[in-house]
Order: sequence, then structure tokens, then C-alpha cells
Amino acid sequence: MEFTQFGRKMTGNAGILSLMDDLGKATACGSKPMIMMGGGNPGQVPEFQEIMRQRLLDICRDPQLFHRLIGSYSPPQGDKSFVENLAALLKKRQGWDIGPENICLTNGSQTAFFMLFNLLAGSMADGRQQKICLPMAPEYIGYADLGLTEGLFVTTKPDIELLDGGFFKYHIDFDRLEIGDDIGVICISRPTNPTGNVVTDAELARLIDMAARRGIPLIIDSAYGLPFPGMVYTKAESVWLDNLIVCLSLSKLGLPAIRTGLVVAKPAIVAALTAMNAIMSLAPTSFGALLAGQLVASEEIIGLSHNLIQPFYRAKMEKAVAAVREFFAGIPCRMHKPEGAMFLWLWFEDLPITSLELYQILKTHGVLVVSGHYFFPGLGGDWRHKDECIRVNYSLGDAEVRRGLEIIAGVVRQIYNRNG
Repeated sequence: MEFTQFGRKMTGNAGILSLMDDLGKATACGSKPMIMMGGGNPGQVPEFQEIMRQRLLDICRDPQLFHRLIGSYSPPQGDKSFVENLAALLKKRQGWDIGPENICLTNGSQTAFFMLFNLLAGSMADGRQQKICLPMAPEYIGYADLGLTEGLFVTTKPDIELLDGGFFKYHIDFDRLEIGDDIGVICISRPTNPTGNVVTDAELARLIDMAARRGIPLIIDSAYGLPFPGMVYTKAESVWLDNLIVCLSLSKLGLPAIRTGLVVAKPAIVAALTAMNAIMSLAPTSFGALLAGQLVASEEIIGLSHNLIQPFYRAKMEKAVAAVREFFAGIPCRMHKPEGAMFLWLWFEDLPITSLELYQILKTHGVLVVSGHYFFPGLGGDWRHKDECIRVNYSLGDAEVRRGLEIIAGVVRQIYNRNG
């Protein structure tokens, strides 16, 4: 059997496929426990889980709500009351000048990016090839293989600022960043997955201005960011303008399995996504809208994000950073300044092996991480730095995170010592 070009692309050696396949195999293998520090699965926040459990029980007790949950399609734009309440929330609490016509729900953020990227970049009707500009790498592993055409991404190498305490921070290199005539959209995650970097307000303002002058959209992937789940540990403002597409998610609140993405965009983009929803899946799932609808309608989602979710992850981040300082002493390791999300990005300078080889060795020691080389889509040329970094998720229990970091440090120390 021969697959089409689309089939070969969607079944090939994609970084996100490798990551999710590893996670699935490790989860299914009960005989050899694996410390799962590789994926983006959120942690278990007991208070939030209890709120969701009670809400699900309430829905199950109400025949009409239960029917809406499992027995009827939502509109292709998404559950009407949820969309209306979310628009009202963002207008009131964030000051965004939007209405229900600016919001579309999707079956997860990954689906939203597949639709947006191929809507705004790729082969145009006049034969031109439009591309996606990622202002700097590293960037989210899941972007890399979403395009239906090859060579979809253009990326610029970042500036690296070395900070005190063994930290560093990536910055957009605006002197090198070019938004050519072939760019159809700019996209950036904030906080950035994998590094926990938060693009500064000043950097974001420059990107917004560059996109506006070119007459193209700027996508802000805020799956970990503002206004919810609010996993931001530094100063940052949430913004909305007509040329922005802001992508939110219910996953990192603690609901990854319900696959609910939220896109805020101009009405023409929302109308296009609505049509694509209808063609691809008839309608987005109602589960997230029904389960989290009360949190949005009551505006409680903002308070929960600020008072529960953000402090939960900030405390875990601080413990993980302390463990790195303890276990990695004497190892040439720098940490990206953890300004948001749920990851540590570790840079092993002059690592004698590649980060992919390190990842494979760590698997044999019972720790699953992600090799950094996957996070540089569209960045050509040789740059050793791409093979010196790994992403580590610290959302597990604190004891597991400490043990995982201790194992990583022991393996890395042996590698340097053998090649010293």
C-alpha cells in the first residue's frame, strides 16, 4: 500500500510523534516504572481536580446538561453559551474589544494550529509559497510537522544573554529578524515551550508592530500563559489587537484529556476556522465547554489561575531549580531563566554527545526527557547549541522530580568525566 504525500508526511519521523509514542509506551509498561519528565502533561492540582469532579457529578445529575455533554453536537464554532461567556469575560477582565464573533473552539490547540498554519501559509492561489515566521528558536516541538507543504518555517537564531547564578535567557535578535514578502503569519509561544521563556512586553510590542506594517497576523500561543492558566512568573501583560490571533487552552489548567482549544481572532479568521471545524470534525467537543463553562461564566477561572494554578507551578519550579543547583554542582550546565510554563531547559555546554544520544541513555536509566534538537524548526545551518539542550518537565510529584534530576545529573557527570 502506498500513501499520498500527505499520508507520508503525517506518518513520518515527526518529533511530536516520537514524543507522544514514547509517553504512551512508558505509560503502558508497568513492569519498569519510568520517571515521566518528557511530555507536557500538567501536574495534579488536588483542589482543581475536586472542583472539576464536583462539576462533572452535577452535570451527570442533570438530564438536560448530561444530554448536552454527550448527546448533541455543538455548533461548529463551539458551544454557544461558552463562547458568549468567554467573550464577556475577556472583554470585562482583560479589556479586549471582542464579542462572540471573535472566538472559535477547536478539538485541542494542536488542531487549532494545524488549521491556522495551513490557512495562512503554504501554497497560494497565484502560485506563491507563503511561510510562517518563528521569531526565534527554540520553539514548540508540535509546530514543526503541522504544515502540508515543506519548508514552511523561517526561524532566526536568538541572542543569548548570560545571567548570574548559572541562568541564561533567549532574546529575539531583531537585527537579524526579517519579515519578508513571503511571510504569511508570525507565531510565538508565550511562555515559550520548551524553555519557560516569556518574551518581554517590549519584544512583543515590536512583533505586533512588524506584523501590522506587513499586514499579516501575529499568533500568540498562550497555552501556558495569560489570562489563564496564568503560569507566568515574571512581569507580562496580555494584549489583544485586531491583527492578533491569541490561542488559549483548557489543558494546562488540568484538563488535557478533554482536548479543548480556544482561538480569539478577527471574525474572518473565526469564520474560516468554524468552516474547517465543520468539514474536519462536524463540531468541536462539548466536554470542555460544559465542564469549564461555569468557571468562565462566574469569572472564577481568573481567580483560580492567579491564586491556585500559578502558585502551584511556581513552587514546583523553585524546588526544581534548587534540585538542579544541588545535583548539578560542578557540571557545565546552565538553566534558561524559568519565567513561565512547567519546564526547565538545561544547556550542557560542550556536551561530548548529542542531546538525542543523552535522551536515549537516560531512557535506559528510567528517566524520560525530550532532546532539545527537536525544538528548532526552520533554523538551518550547524549550531552545536541545538544538540546541547534538553527539556525537563517538573510537573510530577516533588520527590519524583528530585529523583529524576539526580539521575540526569549522575548520567551527565559520567559522560563529561569519561570524555574529560
